[in-house]
Amino acid sequence: MKVLSLVLLLATGLLSGCALFDTGQLTEAAASPSPSDRFTLPPEGTDVVGKIQVASARSEDTLADIARRYNLGYEEIVAANPGVDPWLPGEGTAVVLPTEFVLPAGARKGLVLNLASMRLFYFPEPAPGQPAEVITHPMGIGREGWETPQGETRIIQKTANPKWTVPQSVRREHAAMGDPLPRVVPPGPDNPLGEYAMRLSMPSYLIHGTNKPWGVGMRVSHGCIRLYPEDIARLFPEVPVGTPVRIINEPYLTGWRGGVLYLEAHPPLAEDSRAAGASPTSPEQMLVARTAVQSTMVNPAKVQQTVREARGLPVPITQGSAELHELLAQAPRVSSTPGWAPVDYDADSPADTASPGAADGIQ
Repeated sequence: MKVLSLVLLLATGLLSGCALFDTGQLTEAAASPSPSDRFTLPPEGTDVVGKIQVASARSEDTLADIARRYNLGYEEIVAANPGVDPWLPGEGTAVVLPTEFVLPAGARKGLVLNLASMRLFYFPEPAPGQPAEVITHPMGIGREGWETPQGETRIIQKTANPKWTVPQSVRREHAAMGDPLPRVVPPGPDNPLGEYAMRLSMPSYLIHGTNKPWGVGMRVSHGCIRLYPEDIARLFPEVPVGTPVRIINEPYLTGWRGGVLYLEAHPPLAEDSRAAGASPTSPEQMLVARTAVQSTMVNPAKVQQTVREARGLPVPITQGSAELHELLAQAPRVSSTPGWAPVDYDADSPADTASPGAADGIQ
């Protein structure tokens, strides 16, 4: 570890950030976009799924519009496109779609929620004779002061069309802001839980939809996990009661594909960067753990730049691997409106889908 850390600290000649990608206008014909929410699970030893794509913005698009169409959250599409105006990208502007993901380390089972990347991964049990898959969606998490807790938990209840019994702490907060809330919010368009809620064994915490989809991919909740309405509608019938849930906080993800080591870096949460001695595992420590299994030399300049820029894109960091600007230049150019739609599921089909009821949670 000391040797690698020293190399990282002494490395010079960092890659030029301005050469990463030309965010000018796209003029070539758009290709058919690839789905970004569901992938065949790769075998053990391969940890990267999906691929980066580049969309051509329309005159009326915002980055938030494009993000939702491609199953992305607000913060991750903004991080992937430094220098692009999030509210007015402009007609024909090239928008990088971070639709390639390093899978979280650990067991590929149940739900894994990474707070740092604001992304959910679900590893369903495959049907007989069918390949294993991974499903991923962006998520909103708890804001500062209302942090989403980490740890091991499980789904203990599922509720369609939930009522929201508002916790006293949330009612006090809203009352102090001059926005009093009722004790119970009935199902409907004004319910912040949306149409579906899945209760965790952690008291008061839910995975649920939302009536404010702009907050997906941001820190806006009181600690619960928010999903786009269309994402929770598809996920709800697939996740059985009893599913294990692992909530982690890993801004630096490393994984292999095709004999190449990748590093995906996200900005650490604000409270992590302030808490002395409580920061998540450093990229140096993770690289040492990975390379202890396979002897590989990494490019320390690329590691430093990837961590510094924290664009959320998997970057190959082995010596001699492609540069990020080369990968972006080769990425498929697609329309800002996908030509595909995620598979629809019957939300009333599973036997354990709950009937309408109350959902006590902090939201």
